[in-house]
Amino acid sequence: MNKVSFVIPCYRSEKTIAAVVEEIHDTMRDLTKYEYEIILVNDCSPDGTFSVIRKMCESDARIVGIDFSRNYGQHSALMAGIRQTTGEVVVCLDDDGQTPADEAPKLLVALEEGADVAYARYSAKKHSPFRNFGSYLNEKMTEVMLDKPKELSVSSYFAVKRHVVNDMIRYENAYPYVIGLVLRTTRNIVNVDVNHRSREIGDSGYTMKKLLALWMNGFTSFSVKPLRIATGMGAFVALAGFVYGLVIIIQKFVLPDRVLGYSSMMAAILFLGGMVMLMLGLIGEYVGRIYICMNNYPQYVIKEIVQFEKEET
Repeated sequence: MNKVSFVIPCYRSEKTIAAVVEEIHDTMRDLTKYEYEIILVNDCSPDGTFSVIRKMCESDARIVGIDFSRNYGQHSALMAGIRQTTGEVVVCLDDDGQTPADEAPKLLVALEEGADVAYARYSAKKHSPFRNFGSYLNEKMTEVMLDKPKELSVSSYFAVKRHVVNDMIRYENAYPYVIGLVLRTTRNIVNVDVNHRSREIGDSGYTMKKLLALWMNGFTSFSVKPLRIATGMGAFVALAGFVYGLVIIIQKFVLPDRVLGYSSMMAAILFLGGMVMLMLGLIGEYVGRIYICMNNYPQYVIKEIVQFEKEET
């Protein structure tokens, strides 16, 4: 019998996570050919999320709860949960109920038909305009930096086979980026159309700061293209400076009485100075990540794992 492992990163989901788990139970009750387990990862949520997780774990042997020592982010929570799974298939979804657990069978069917990974695709996202804009930028970033096919839509709701999971968990460095790990392992990826629900309780945990951190992680974790782009921009600016120098020399010979002002010179200095600082910052980001990885900075630190304990007889 196949086993499905559900992994759910949890943050500020005290009022929603129980309903998501119950929906998984209701859905899997009809899929008798599958066993299943649920891994709930509390990303150091400031509310009572882990207390709710603990109560569910104490009453159900299929649920495992993981508590982080501090907030590490969604992708680190996914990696922690994925490492705890034992199923042949892993399904990752959100804790707010917007990713419909009752449509997980569609993802499982796609894997049964031969795909290695199946991502949910939404015809109409119910996120806020700010979150939708962030998702759009993330899609474009993965196309450019990670060579994601343009027709492929990625999301936080996806199912993946065990052989892909086994390769993903080999990555032990800081700053995991799940989409990058999937794309480096396989290109046998499909989309499955599902509905996207409106958020009924609370607000998205993604702030501008977290979205910027996610984009920077995607830029630098699994691609050297930013460095190559920087090299190309440097060459372009150098060529533009050379051409501009020739123009000034020609103007001096053609119009010897013309007084060349300092405005163009200052503009060129500011532009070149800004470009140099930008490129140095980009290189510094790569060097900093190398330094952090060499110092074995952890993806996450688990404070506690809770699960059902059978009474001894």
